Amino acid sequence: MSDAAADHEATRALFQGQLIFRGDVGYEEARVGGIWHSRHPDRYPAAILQVKSENDIIEGVRLAKARGWQVAVRAGGHSFPAWSLRDDGLMIDLVGFREMDYDPETHIATVTAAVHGGGELSPFLREHGRFFQTGNCPSVAIGGFLLNGGIGWNFRGWGYSCEQIVAIDVVTADGELVRADEHQNADLYWAARGAGPGYFGVITRFHLKTRPVPKALMATFQAYPIESFGKILPWLFETQKSISPLVHLVAGSMVPPFPVPGAEGQLIFYVWGAAFCDSEEEALAALSPLKDCPFISDALLVDEPRPTTIQEQLDLGDGIHPQGLRYRVDSTWIKGRHFDVVEASRMLLAGRPVNELGHTFFVFALPREAPDMAMSLYGECMIGAYVIYENAEDDDKYHGWLQQAMQPLQPYTIGQYWGDSDQTFREVKCLTDEAFGRLEDIRKVRDPDGVFAGYLAKSTGYRNINQWEKR
Repeated sequence: MSDAAADHEATRALFQGQLIFRGDVGYEEARVGGIWHSRHPDRYPAAILQVKSENDIIEGVRLAKARGWQVAVRAGGHSFPAWSLRDDGLMIDLVGFREMDYDPETHIATVTAAVHGGGELSPFLREHGRFFQTGNCPSVAIGGFLLNGGIGWNFRGWGYSCEQIVAIDVVTADGELVRADEHQNADLYWAARGAGPGYFGVITRFHLKTRPVPKALMATFQAYPIESFGKILPWLFETQKSISPLVHLVAGSMVPPFPVPGAEGQLIFYVWGAAFCDSEEEALAALSPLKDCPFISDALLVDEPRPTTIQEQLDLGDGIHPQGLRYRVDSTWIKGRHFDVVEASRMLLAGRPVNELGHTFFVFALPREAPDMAMSLYGECMIGAYVIYENAEDDDKYHGWLQQAMQPLQPYTIGQYWGDSDQTFREVKCLTDEAFGRLEDIRKVRDPDGVFAGYLAKSTGYRNINQWEKR
């Protein structure tokens, strides 16, 4: 046995899980098999650690530090630029370490990072009569979702899901497992709530506040001809300010994956609302302003408010985000006159490419006092755009379309959302200047040697800027 082979075997013995070096059988499957989409970048870690336990994570960070490798982490593989894939480092893959627990006295759920929010955590909590604001795509892992801030159920009224984190267990750059909350290691706790894919630690467990399952969850859906967006969106921007904060509200455009009269194979503009209430009467009252839309006579379809379930809504989210295809995504938090913003969104809404499965969506928000945390960027609406397609030869075409479609929104853009971003594609702020400066100061103290890979960005590195603005 060669010295290298003997070293590899000795190193593997440190772990309960599997350590796969570049060149080993199974390396390529370990590299890209856990990526949810099919646009796989050409980045190659020196080794991949498929962990089975918390101790594996500790030993993995210590190994990386000893060998001068940078650590990147994969929880669910949903990130569109594949943040976890970095050249010549160690990728710690958490997918094999999935645990959930619930304390009926404190109503705190303890969850490892690779647990799927909608697909696993939601049904687990439902058995205890509890609920957490996961994302609407059921296979998104809780780790990346919460580090990104988490735009989850009823974001409009409840804010970012990461606000419900009460503590984390995290392996630091020194390879030590510590608890972080408001009272101990508070800097790690502050950063974990929104630092995004550049967090300087491996979070092994999240401790989360939960809510009672809503006694009455009701949803309504309206579909319009695509050209209606120009009059409905300005009305919606104004009206939503007075709609109950218990209503999750989204509007956008897509080719519907279900029958809509007069819109077969065509783009529609839609308005969707879901009320998280204690009674059907309360939910109907909360959704009633949407029935008063002055343009509702133009609707192709009006699905009146009706009882629904989180599972039904998760199934819908799963259906419009098919796995294994190629994704181009972008997003923007906007600020400006509503008519100007709507006109600047024209290409995103009505000029979408034909024969692809994506959608453009407006996620509305209300003014609120957020806790002191890294995720500090917030506006009255986040606009997201997904382009979903099959063939690699279309990469450049859709890359170009998305760049062109986002450009008119630049004058109204204050930043974007980590989870719907690709900083290798377009540099856009994800944090306020103050929060980013504080985050980098913490990084210098907690990870002075750069054990963790940091943000995946252009060759200039992540600078938390809107690339079109003068500095």
